[in-house]
Amino acid sequence: MSLSRKLILSLACTALLAPLAARADMPTFELVAKDGRFEPETIEVPAGTRFRLTVTNHNAGPEEFETTRPFRELVLAPGVTRSTVYPPLQPGTYPFFGDFHKDTAKGQFIAK
Repeated sequence: MSLSRKLILSLACTALLAPLAARADMPTFELVAKDGRFEPETIEVPAGTRFRLTVTNHNAGPEEFETTRPFRELVLAPGVTRSTVYPPLQPGTYPFFGDFHKDTAKGQFIAK
């Protein structure tokens, strides 16, 4: 393989793998829907930093995790785990809720 082909291949691999490396360093928080509630109900996240939220549904039926500011929505069948990435949040409190258990599935992010 010629030097120019090796260089092009190397640059292409770097370009493809760089986003994966950046995601590996992203803070990740886990949330569980269980018995019509979210555990934990409060998640402290670093202000000004993107983060990943992983939600697992241990309810007997479906759950819909939702935030309005910023808008995110995940619909999960029983036993399903899904993730979403949040943009950097300003310091403050950001509520979330479960659309199928509005009275009990509530929580909040606190960005500090």
